[in-house]
Amino acid sequence: SDIHLGVLDKYSENLKNRAVFIEFLKRLQNTEDVGELVIAGDFLDEWYLPLTYPAYNDSSKFYWQVVKNNQAVFDELKALMEKGIKLTYVPGNHDMTLESDILDKALPGINQARDVNGLGKYVTGVRDEIVIEHGHRYDVFSAPDSVSNKDITGDAPSILPPGYFYARIAASWVLQGKPMIKKDYPEIDKVPDPKTDPDQYGAYLYYRIWSGEMNRITPFERFEDRVIDIKINGYNGKYSIKDFYPVVQADGTISAPTLFKNYQRDWDKIQENNFVSIKTSFAESVAGALDSEYFFKQAKKQYLENPNWKVDVVVFGHTHNPMLRKLPNAEGKYYVNSGTWIDENPDHPAASTFVVVKSREDTDIVELYEYYRDGTILKLD
Repeated sequence: SDIHLGVLDKYSENLKNRAVFIEFLKRLQNTEDVGELVIAGDFLDEWYLPLTYPAYNDSSKFYWQVVKNNQAVFDELKALMEKGIKLTYVPGNHDMTLESDILDKALPGINQARDVNGLGKYVTGVRDEIVIEHGHRYDVFSAPDSVSNKDITGDAPSILPPGYFYARIAASWVLQGKPMIKKDYPEIDKVPDPKTDPDQYGAYLYYRIWSGEMNRITPFERFEDRVIDIKINGYNGKYSIKDFYPVVQADGTISAPTLFKNYQRDWDKIQENNFVSIKTSFAESVAGALDSEYFFKQAKKQYLENPNWKVDVVVFGHTHNPMLRKLPNAEGKYYVNSGTWIDENPDHPAASTFVVVKSREDTDIVELYEYYRDGTILKLD
């Protein structure tokens, strides 16, 4: 998962590792016991674009440019399928607007596991005991949001969540050389009581995440500069950090003024629209947004410990933090995170990572591997 192929090499998070990934695909073609390759989201990247990237109004054209810029990867994936290896794609957040017809044309014969717009889960294995999804379904900042901002997007099937706006700013900051600029953003000092006012406590936690990240990621652009020019997914305007940054409003409540207003009140409906089996409170979801353990908990809650599912193995991506966990007191049940293939991964700088699942009639074998740039492969314990 999380290959993050970009539209231009100068913007791509996967440049050095693209050749490594191509070599990996070549080796897979010559590995006798590989029956299927699953790409669990964030395959192509529409989010990691600097604020200077020209606004466009056609995501399909954008994705075709990404395909063209990474044609060697697509050629190798075609060769993989020609060898009889099944190829399956599950949507991620960075490619949530990628329509199925584009991949059908770019990779004829590909299998796509989709449910709600921008989401999918892939149930596989000899006993249907494996579930693979990207993981953003449970992420407040990255789950498709078909509820918020309807005063702006109207009847358009808009799904871009707050994380899209964050990614645009982060991409600019990185390309600017990660300047450390002291920002003077509005602060909220009073913490609402979680018991007597859970609504405002959730809004406060949402503010805390934005405050922490926007004081860490500090591009040259100012708070009120309308530099996020967006003409896709129902949007047609220019926005600033100020537009989505939660502050205390005139009525005393905490909310962003323009984008994702009172966002905590939409989360329940967002989860419902996104087919979340067991909902999680906004406060817990926000608190877990930057925590890999939160996604392990979701894998257990939604699948491994959910009596409505007979699942032994859950594979997520999304966090970029490779992880293999065996459930205690539950024989043969695993959560595994596939990590990422981006060039610079602070959560796991050693190497790119991938998961191998051997599906069997009794108990599956689940393994997590590192793939180094020199072709060395090491199994992670």
